[in-house]
Amino acid sequence: IDLPPGTGDAQISLSQSVPISGAIVVTTPQQVSLQDARRGLAMFKQLGVPLLGIVENMSTHVCSKCGHEEPLFGEQGGQMIAEEYGVSLLAELPLEIGVRVSSDQGTPLVQIETSAALGTYYHALASAVQTAMSAQGDATEFPTIEIVDD
Repeated sequence: IDLPPGTGDAQISLSQSVPISGAIVVTTPQQVSLQDARRGLAMFKQLGVPLLGIVENMSTHVCSKCGHEEPLFGEQGGQMIAEEYGVSLLAELPLEIGVRVSSDQGTPLVQIETSAALGTYYHALASAVQTAMSAQGDATEFPTIEIVDD
């Protein structure tokens, strides 16, 4: 379930009424986003939902012309909050135009022609989530995911 930021009635009700194997909290490095993430982490902890880890989105901006990476929104916010709550930092995802293009096309990112490095961020995130789920003793076997070009 992709919940909007916050800890309102909708988030609490869903967290209490739907079986949840674990929560992943997504943040950006900005302080305002980290404050929302802290509230989410505290809510999931209070509700007894296992915390799988943190994903830092928009960690850096990747210039589409030259490839230069710059931390527009701050640095190390995801790592800081992960350490603060004793959870893993699952990924630091860059802000890159390929994500927007693939989303607008309705095509999985790893299927379009973008930088190979960008797809590896998302594959690494999927692997980190699988590892976090396995560490919990979740008996569910992780499915094999294949991407087939038409």
